[in-house]
Amino acid sequence: MDYKKIAQEIIIGIGGRENISSAAHCATRLRLVLNDETSVNKENIEKIEGVKGAFSTAGQYQIILGQGVVNKVYAEMTGAGEIKASSKSEATKEAMKNLNIVQKIARTLSNIFVPVIPAIVASGLLMGLLGMGARFNWFDSSSDMFALLDMFSNAAFVFLPVLIAFSAAREFDCNPYLAAALGGILIHPALQNAWTVGGGITGFFQIGGLKVAKLGYQGTVLPILIAVWVMSHVEKNIRKIVPNVLDIILTPFLTILITGFVSLFIIGPAGRALGTGISLGLGSVLSGAGAVAGLIFGGLYSTIVITGVHHSFHAFEAEMIKNIGGNYLLPIWSMANVAQGGAALAVFFKTKDKKLKSIALPSGISCFLGITEAAIFGVNLKLIKPFIGAAIGGAVGGAYVVMSKVFMTGVGVTGIPGTAIVSTNSTVNYIVGMALALGASFVATWVMGFKENN
Repeated sequence: MDYKKIAQEIIIGIGGRENISSAAHCATRLRLVLNDETSVNKENIEKIEGVKGAFSTAGQYQIILGQGVVNKVYAEMTGAGEIKASSKSEATKEAMKNLNIVQKIARTLSNIFVPVIPAIVASGLLMGLLGMGARFNWFDSSSDMFALLDMFSNAAFVFLPVLIAFSAAREFDCNPYLAAALGGILIHPALQNAWTVGGGITGFFQIGGLKVAKLGYQGTVLPILIAVWVMSHVEKNIRKIVPNVLDIILTPFLTILITGFVSLFIIGPAGRALGTGISLGLGSVLSGAGAVAGLIFGGLYSTIVITGVHHSFHAFEAEMIKNIGGNYLLPIWSMANVAQGGAALAVFFKTKDKKLKSIALPSGISCFLGITEAAIFGVNLKLIKPFIGAAIGGAVGGAYVVMSKVFMTGVGVTGIPGTAIVSTNSTVNYIVGMALALGASFVATWVMGFKENN
């Protein structure tokens, strides 16, 4: 096989050297960022010896060559220095320039959350199994072993801001250890646990004329994402003005000091205010719109999960239980969660990409146990159309459970484990709703299809 000839023919097929902005490769594919993809002659490229396929995705033109071959062809293409060689991460960032704003946001979130998926899936699956075990008396929920495993299961969610902060720092080009420290500030033990806010805020910081609640952000997403993004700009600007000899001392000190204050006094409260506004709006719409509200809420819930403000719903749900004897919102959220699983399963069965399959199956299963982050950020949102398919399934299931007056007697548990807190008369309709949500999201995703972003 003449690798030099293959390289030359590929360069001609993609419109010449001047059309290549940068080049990188993975284990099997060339990843080219092109200035003008309309100049590509796909038919001719696929006729080149050794080329097994070519496609455009996420701002990159990818040519499949296979293991071993891709390295040698890449070396021929970049060896003369006429084509800019770059790492895979650099090529990904270069490709981002060719995406629209929605695609950029989706890709950024995906890049941040995919590395965190193993921790989320492991904790989510264990949490779901413990919930079901306690409901069906498979083991003693008052035992020390159960308490130990429960600690294992919720650790990733309690410390989720730290995990996300570390990953986000890499995406936003700032110090990941400073970001992790910032995440630690937002969930510090000195702050009230975010999941207890339904009982009221217990303390405040009063500094000068400023007052902020001593409230943590355990399990949240949006506050730490924004905080790390802000931190990245703070760190870079401080480094510009701090003398090199003092950089290692002053830059981290000032970065944490400034960003910590901004996060606790501005970003956090703003996110909490947004959550309160959403909760009040939900209650008003639910009381007047009935099944239509279930359709809307079920379809939009996963989008709200992306912001991380869904934790603020717990307070409103607790008020519903106290005032009207049941939680009518949580069954809707459960349908949306199950729908994300249905969409992820559709991706698993439809895709031929082994890596995507390895993520889609476990993340889809975790949705049925009430944990959706892995499926949302690792699969469905990344591919966009499966996320739309999940919204359709959530809307169908949400409308059904509202129409059937399904309600729960507690908060926080969804999916299959949610049967433990569904009212006795609602159990059958709850299960039917899950089946509808799963089926509708699976079919919608399958019919719409998706472009695989590898």
